[in-house]
Amino acid sequence: MEHDLDRFVAAQDGVYPQALAELQRGAKRSHWMWFIFPQIAGLGQSAMARTYAITGADEARAYLAHPVLGPRLIEVTQTVTAAPGSAETILGGIDAVKLRSSMTLFAAVADDPSPLRTALDRFFGGEDDQATLDLLRRTPNR
Repeated sequence: MEHDLDRFVAAQDGVYPQALAELQRGAKRSHWMWFIFPQIAGLGQSAMARTYAITGADEARAYLAHPVLGPRLIEVTQTVTAAPGSAETILGGIDAVKLRSSMTLFAAVADDPSPLRTALDRFFGGEDDQATLDLLRRTPNR
């Protein structure tokens, strides 16, 4: 199945360096969470959340395998994990929840989940987001 990953590449174009810099400073200031740390479809209800929702395990795997998106996800994950403070301090409360969902989704499908698991360990005591796992189980491969 083909996945429209170009929507993420287009959204990140010109924004990714800023997002990375904000994470390096330990303080998210602008609006990019939906397309930098995407979540599985069914969690977010806003137009942005729906536009950048990952449809299921297959699209999550394709995202990780993408030559631009996969390396960027690992880079921002390692960057946020290295930043001082809690996920809530770095991202804000709502976006900290989104980070947990995103890390849970990609860790569940990654060949090497270690950077994603490290973020879950550091910020969330190693606890996955149960709603993400439930949606992943109920979603056919797409």
